[in-house]
Amino acid sequence: MRTALPRLARRLIPDTVMGRTASVLVAALLLSALAAVVLFAIQRQEALESIGGRNAAERVGGIVDIVEQTQPDQRHATLHHLETPRFRVGWGSVPVVITDETFGLASYVRDALAKGMDGREIRISTRPGPLGGPETGMGHHGRHGPPPESGPGPDFASGRGPGMGQGPMIGPALRIAVRLEDGSWLNVVAPFEFGDSLWRPRFILPLLLALVLVTAAALVAVGKATSPFATFASAAERLGVDVSAPPMEVSGPREVRQAAHAFNVMQQRISRFVQDRTQMLAAISHDLKTPITRLRLRAEFMDDDDQRIRMLADLEEMEAMIASTLAFARDDATREARVRLDLAALVEGMIDDMAELGADCAYDGPETLVIEARPAALKRAIGNLLDNAIKYGWRARLGLAEAPGEVVLTVDDDGPGIPEADFERVFAPFVRLEASRCRDTGGTGLGLAVARAAIRAHGGDITLANRPEGGLRISVSLPTT
Repeated sequence: MRTALPRLARRLIPDTVMGRTASVLVAALLLSALAAVVLFAIQRQEALESIGGRNAAERVGGIVDIVEQTQPDQRHATLHHLETPRFRVGWGSVPVVITDETFGLASYVRDALAKGMDGREIRISTRPGPLGGPETGMGHHGRHGPPPESGPGPDFASGRGPGMGQGPMIGPALRIAVRLEDGSWLNVVAPFEFGDSLWRPRFILPLLLALVLVTAAALVAVGKATSPFATFASAAERLGVDVSAPPMEVSGPREVRQAAHAFNVMQQRISRFVQDRTQMLAAISHDLKTPITRLRLRAEFMDDDDQRIRMLADLEEMEAMIASTLAFARDDATREARVRLDLAALVEGMIDDMAELGADCAYDGPETLVIEARPAALKRAIGNLLDNAIKYGWRARLGLAEAPGEVVLTVDDDGPGIPEADFERVFAPFVRLEASRCRDTGGTGLGLAVARAAIRAHGGDITLANRPEGGLRISVSLPTT
């Protein structure tokens, strides 16, 4: 269970910067909207209570004047006509307020009511409590007759009497008790007005519409803000394929412009480094040709035929190594323009050419398969793979298949294979495995290095694997565009 929850959380969390930023932004919008609604509901309720309290204070002030101008035997009937379902009035010997409050809404109502009370005692409470019995005038019987005269008399000074603590309970409401001039109490109970529910279409629909519009605008803004990440990723991938690719456009916010400028400077330095390396190797190659030519001329005048033949073979090998090294260093695969070509036709043509020279080659694949590639570089890479298969595996069988977004070319041979520990090492320049490669074959150890450089310049890659039935399989993946 502990591992399942983090796994589920990882699945729910978006995997992109835009997705995560948008998720955080939308969550923040929802939380802020919820907080705003809660604060609005609280402020609305406080406003309703304040308005209700002010209205109650105004009504109570008027009722006090009416009651004191009315004969005691007519007061209950008069108050009965002043009552409403939401505004109950009673007259009795005991106040309906047990515990007076001096803060909040009670203080606000007291201040509003005290202006016309000429110093009368006022008690106000907003807490739940009993309505009391007939002594408060709020009970059922208190509406139809005067306060009872039997029993102990009420203690007007303390505001306590036998009816307090009796009668039905009432929830939160504004309860007001005003002592009249004759010592009796005018009691008022006004339940709080909570107003209509907020969750109505005319409130919810505009809120949802505002959230949708703000969220949409935020997503557009996040998309524009995170678009430089995709631009940088594309530029980095393009640089890995072609070091001479066009520089990035320096635009956008200051941080993005600075990063784009730094990327372009890095690309220029890498390009200069490659050019300097190529020029250095070209100079070395040119300088070595002269002494090699002199040695060749001297070897021609040697009397010992066996030594002359060996020396000329060594010189030819040196020239081949220099030419291969210069071709590898020039990285011609990145200089050639991409064109649309039929890879199947190219491979079949190479197979036919090698078969005419007596090589054991075969092809298995579609008759046509068009991709975008650099013809000369791709042909040189495939030719190197075929040469390796024929030289060290005795025969070559090429397979071509199309996969989503790429094509896969396989080259199988019947040789002894290569230890898995050397799969990566054989791609290093000038590396020749003693078990299968020797100087008699004429190899320079650059065939696989040149092939991988050309394939990676196309945005693909080369991998090696030993076949279960024996021999080596070289797999080449190339993007279709």
